Amino acid sequence: MITYLRPLREALEQGLSSIRGNPLRAGLGALAVAVAVATIVVVVTALDGLGRYARATGARAFGSDTFLLAQIATAGQSTRRELAEKQQRNPAMGRPDLRFLERHAGDDVIYAVTVQRVGDVTAGARTFENAAISGTTPTLADLRDMGIGRGRFLQPHEAARGAQVAVIGADVADELFPGGDALGQAIRVAGRRFEVVGIQRRLGSSGGTSLDRFVWMPLPTFERLYGAPPTLSIFARAKDGVEIEAAESVARTALRAKRQIQPGVDDNFDLLTPEAARDFVLRLSERVGAAAAPISAMALLAAIVVITNTTLVSVTQKTREIGVRRALGASRNDIMREVVAESTLVALAGGMAGTLLTAAAVSLLGAALQIDIVVNGSTVAWAIGAAGLSGLVAGYYPARRATRIDVIAAVRAE
Repeated sequence: MITYLRPLREALEQGLSSIRGNPLRAGLGALAVAVAVATIVVVVTALDGLGRYARATGARAFGSDTFLLAQIATAGQSTRRELAEKQQRNPAMGRPDLRFLERHAGDDVIYAVTVQRVGDVTAGARTFENAAISGTTPTLADLRDMGIGRGRFLQPHEAARGAQVAVIGADVADELFPGGDALGQAIRVAGRRFEVVGIQRRLGSSGGTSLDRFVWMPLPTFERLYGAPPTLSIFARAKDGVEIEAAESVARTALRAKRQIQPGVDDNFDLLTPEAARDFVLRLSERVGAAAAPISAMALLAAIVVITNTTLVSVTQKTREIGVRRALGASRNDIMREVVAESTLVALAGGMAGTLLTAAAVSLLGAALQIDIVVNGSTVAWAIGAAGLSGLVAGYYPARRATRIDVIAAVRAE
């Protein structure tokens, strides 16, 4: 084993000696690889972060195991013609639908209703414009994480009597009560006074819609303010021990029975699953990924060209040294290993520097912007591996050139 490793060790020693002899030349090659590897790390990390963002925001805005029954719930994948057809075919979702579902498909599924409109919210002399005023049932908190940072969510007894209480998003709280605590304070919606009983944590956005502009109130209270909504959105989740596919099937079957839809006839309502709700962001991630691969490959190719050129310069400068070593008994394989070792060491040094600096920068940026984005260990391994491979590829041609040097002419060279 030692006999086999000795040529490799000698090649690495010669490569390191050459790098130390001309650090500027080696540094330029390492810098090119560092930039290429940083590009790869940023692209892969961004795509991974985009996927995690889709899952996280989907869970906050929709619920991880929740599905939606609505008159129209397309998640952006329907054409204008399809939307027009659904508006004509699908009747509004109303309370009779909800009562039927709870009666005939309530053993396996828990339901919550939401309705929404845009309106202004005031507190004293301050106004928050275009808030998402939402009426809902307390069971919504059982279906998805409402992100309550302070206080609590709506209670059943408040919904039963139509209490004028509200849970507000982070943007609403910051705008109406800057520097103060909104919990227990009074706000006004549609001219009515509401007590703030809960404040949501900052949730970010989902599908381009801010989740921090909401004002949640009991559904009966909402209806008293704005009248009966034209349609309801019914969120549903399987109860413990029930598979989500089974819950979806039970709810769909019950609603088809309620609406007397014959077998073979399409549903006249929409059922949106968590996967479908995340499709928009995931499709965006796929498109970005398709463009990212050639960008990363071009950056790596540019680094290979730079290392190849710097290694060729190194070979040219060491022509006499190579000739002398060949005259003293060094084989072509020895020379080839040494040149490839030099280019590989330069590439690995640049790859490790670029990867580590990029990982540190991503971590600092994520902490500063409060974004859940990290560089995975597998990304680091792939990046450094790509750097090493680029060094091997870049060193092959200069190594072949070095082995073809005429020994006599090289020894006589000045």
